[in-house]
Amino acid sequence: MTPFIDLTGKTALITSGTRGAGAATVRLFRDLGARVLTTARSRPDDVPAELFVAADLATAEGCAALASAARERLGDIDIIVHMLGGSSAPAGGFAALEDEHWEDELDLNLRPAVRLDRALVPAMVSRGQGVVIHVTSIQHRLPLPEATTAYAAAKAALSTYSKSLSKEVSPRGVRVVRVSPGWIDTEATGAFAERLGAQAGGDAELGRRIIMQSLGGIPIGRPASPDEVASLVAFLASDRAASITGTEHVIDGGTIPTA
Repeated sequence: MTPFIDLTGKTALITSGTRGAGAATVRLFRDLGARVLTTARSRPDDVPAELFVAADLATAEGCAALASAARERLGDIDIIVHMLGGSSAPAGGFAALEDEHWEDELDLNLRPAVRLDRALVPAMVSRGQGVVIHVTSIQHRLPLPEATTAYAAAKAALSTYSKSLSKEVSPRGVRVVRVSPGWIDTEATGAFAERLGAQAGGDAELGRRIIMQSLGGIPIGRPASPDEVASLVAFLASDRAASITGTEHVIDGGTIPTA
């Protein structure tokens, strides 16, 4: 029986693929037959060296080094998944955000995708095929003013950029889609909950309650798992989604109210 999703023979560059949803996506793509390359600032012991390039994507130099390594090690790149993202900005609302906090959020959540696309998407256009997936966040539609203003704004910029890119390159054979997760149960979000809880005089569980309350609740009663996010990414990257481009696909357990 033909599998529903098959990435055999595909090459994929997946950023930030050593933890959380990124690591789950790397595992799933490999299970589905893709040749994968991923990156982070340093390689964890459980990530094989042949799958990995060390790079700081918050810098132009790091993005250039990764793009060069991807071309050398993968050849033609069929799929780019921009998983990189996160926030280190302090809580306290807009007044607590200094210029360096804004720069840090843009350097992590917007500029790496822009730089890597600029380096790698032209080859996809020349070949007339390829898939680019930008992982944004429901925060760009549902920001938390106390803690995620800069992160949400950076992800909103990524979403708008992604839509514009899709309009430019989709007529030339390259699909561009967005995956917009809500709360994902990862080590990073656990650390964020711990930081919020500590700032409120409590622990990580208090931080989780603060997040849940700030989001207005999650109808399914829990965050998404990394594997659930990876499954959505894999479907969108596959030939099963060949007519899907320019769209945003939310995976948030029903957090964002819709009509």
